[in-house]
Amino acid sequence: MGTGTALAVDPHVVTCTLAPRFEAVRTARDFARTALQRWGLMELFDDVALVASELVTNALRHAIGARPDPMGGALGEYDFPTQATADGRLPIRISLVHRAPQIVCAVSDPSSIGPVAREADFVAESGRGLHLVDSFSRSWGWHPLGGGKVVWALFEAEPEAASTELGGRHRRSA
Repeated sequence: MGTGTALAVDPHVVTCTLAPRFEAVRTARDFARTALQRWGLMELFDDVALVASELVTNALRHAIGARPDPMGGALGEYDFPTQATADGRLPIRISLVHRAPQIVCAVSDPSSIGPVAREADFVAESGRGLHLVDSFSRSWGWHPLGGGKVVWALFEAEPEAASTELGGRHRRSA
């Protein structure tokens, strides 16, 4: 998993510490794929991977001070800090928790400022991430931690038979 370190004490709770680099988003998706495969829940992969990508991207951009690439990289590329926190820990972690029939995807970071969904602007290049999180998860929220916060999203794992009877994957209703 390139930039991350995975931990597993309880087989239903897995955590990966992510390096503060752009590759962390891909690592988070790979981590989610591995955990969901192990739990036999690949039908949730698309939704969990999208939400994990958005939450990790938000942590990189807003929590650890990523800024537009000063070297004039491609539009939308960011210059991420590459140093660990003062106490030597890498600042972002993704955790997946499986307590049937639910999955929780949680991303912690060192910022104590909570996420705020902006008004949808369909012309802007960014600002829709939390709307996607809301659309693809059953619910989401955040909680302050001693040295930062955790942003979480909840998913319902449906039994294989139920999802095929409905003619495909069912998204949450409003």
